[in-house]
Amino acid sequence: MLHLTSVIDPAELARVRAMLDSADWEDGRATSGSLPAQVKRNRQLPAQAAATQPLQQLVLNALRRNQLFFSAALPRRIAPPMFSRYQGSESHPGDYLDDHVDVAMRILPDGERVRTDLSCTLFLSDPDEYAGGELVVCDSWRDEQVKLKAGDMLLYPADKIHRVNPVTAGQRYASFFWIESMVRSEEQRRLLFQMDRDLMLLRATVQEGQAPAVLGLTGAYHKLLRMWGQG
Repeated sequence: MLHLTSVIDPAELARVRAMLDSADWEDGRATSGSLPAQVKRNRQLPAQAAATQPLQQLVLNALRRNQLFFSAALPRRIAPPMFSRYQGSESHPGDYLDDHVDVAMRILPDGERVRTDLSCTLFLSDPDEYAGGELVVCDSWRDEQVKLKAGDMLLYPADKIHRVNPVTAGQRYASFFWIESMVRSEEQRRLLFQMDRDLMLLRATVQEGQAPAVLGLTGAYHKLLRMWGQG
């Protein structure tokens, strides 16, 4: 899992929140696919809503300028971002999303298929705006509970069992979407990400006489990307 900070800036976040606060929402079970109805209780922004495309474009533009995201995900295709709202209060039973695994292929409205190598959750509410609502990603030996500040994002393998704990008070906004990577293998993708991060550090600290070594390592990185990547 990778925590990316400030994927969208405060000005963008303010615009997003204004659009979400005034949007018309639909029952989240409309997009549950094969999941049983009781697995999910939340609200989602309809694909045809007036705010949906501008919000999607804002998120995609933010991803394009985020070098760490590109380095980690090596995106080939990104499914259009979706937007969810979870609420909870004394009079409203807490919204939630129970344990599930994301489908391997997302079929988009135009018929295009996106293989879901990676899942993303972009938090659009600060932790003090709601109680509960943690994103829980299950691993073989422990569950990771994640509750990030607004504008931060979690990138994680799409084959992990995960859930959203019930929101017992307040309101939780988030965007979620899936990525098909140029590098299908998680192990190869992780190795390339490690190499790229180390190269970034080297470029920031290298002395002039060591530049040929950095150039050679950069060449090795791109040879591996050519070998493993899909165009």
